[in-house]
Order: sequence, then C-alpha cells, then structure tokens
Amino acid sequence: MLRLIIGVAAGYVLGTKAGRARYEQISAATRAVTGSPVTKKLVSVGRQKLSDKLSTQQKLEPMVPLDERTTVLVPHNQLRR
Repeated sequence: MLRLIIGVAAGYVLGTKAGRARYEQISAATRAVTGSPVTKKLVSVGRQKLSDKLSTQQKLEPMVPLDERTTVLVPHNQLRR
C-alpha cells in the first residue's frame, strides 16, 4: 500500500512539473494510438488468437461439401490427410 501511495505522489509531482501543455500532448498521442485502425486490428487479432488458444471446444473443419448449402464438419484431429 505504501508503494502505491509513493507512486501516486511521485506521479502527481512529476505531472505538475511537466505542466498542462505536456499533459495535453501525451493525452493526444495516447488517443491517436488507441483510436488508430491498425491498433484496433492488432488488438482484435491478438484477442482472437488468445481465445483460440484458451478454447476447450474442438476445432471443426469442412470435410466434404454435399451441395452448395451443406458441408460436413469433422473435428480437426480426425481429419484424414
């Protein structure tokens, strides 16, 4: 708890010395990075990869399309290759 208080106090002191203009500069840069489509795409891809790794469901892959609307799916580990 003491470390947290020291960290907050140090951040406050350094922030007040930097001034409002520096705060606005850092804030604008942060908004630009977090609002970027590239950043959003990277976050989305990272979340999907993490979700896939943590998923307990078997992966299903198309085996044989029966017709244009119907495809048979089989678990990934049962594919005949």
